[in-house]
Amino acid sequence: MKTLILGDTHGRSNWKQVLEAHPDAGRVVFMGDYFDSFDISGVEQLHNFNEIIRFKEETDKEVIMLIGNHDHHYLDVGETYSGYKAAHKWDFNDALKKNMHHLQIAYLLDDVLFTHAGVSPVWMDDTFYRQVKQSWSKNTIVEDLNELYKVKPTLFNFSHLGWDPSGDSVEQGPMWIRPRSLMKSNKGDDGLKKRFRQVVGHTQVNNIFDSFAASEKAMGGRYYLVDAMEDGGYVIYEDGELKPMQL
Repeated sequence: MKTLILGDTHGRSNWKQVLEAHPDAGRVVFMGDYFDSFDISGVEQLHNFNEIIRFKEETDKEVIMLIGNHDHHYLDVGETYSGYKAAHKWDFNDALKKNMHHLQIAYLLDDVLFTHAGVSPVWMDDTFYRQVKQSWSKNTIVEDLNELYKVKPTLFNFSHLGWDPSGDSVEQGPMWIRPRSLMKSNKGDDGLKKRFRQVVGHTQVNNIFDSFAASEKAMGGRYYLVDAMEDGGYVIYEDGELKPMQL
């Protein structure tokens, strides 16, 4: 089945153009961050989010909607981040809360693990073993993450662990960690590198083709950065292959 992977939309509606270009796609994965554009009005951002929800509810395609940090901070978690739109906080909060059953932290397709920013086993160990006193497993990592967010979303806060201003720390969670730290955290036999290819948004790339070239060369084909919707970049996954595309 052809899968379309769409990076952080931030209120943009060009995801519709991607869908129009690939009517044969049977699955769509949105990587999160539906809000907090600097050049699109809050009203338009809210409308676009509701359009994505409507698409998910009405289409016969499988639609996965991940949660990003620019969505998370509207959910009464006690902190706000760059781009936060205070004037629209209640509208965004209401829309997100009404549709939490459509949103998730992680998704697994074959060996490809999708989260907004990536999964660090350092964060997993600290959060599960130390904070909530329970185990986690590579076999159930998606279920573990999605269930944890339902019951303790504040454990995904930026301030929970690691105070690097950009989130470039191995202790950061799946809505914050940056690529360098993601790779560093997954080195060694106890990492996730051998088990999963990780596809992430969060860290913007200007050219999806350059990003994929770097993923193959510098990241060993284990990490793919797909936050390129601002420039019309997106990804197709089919027959086990990730392929960069451009509108």
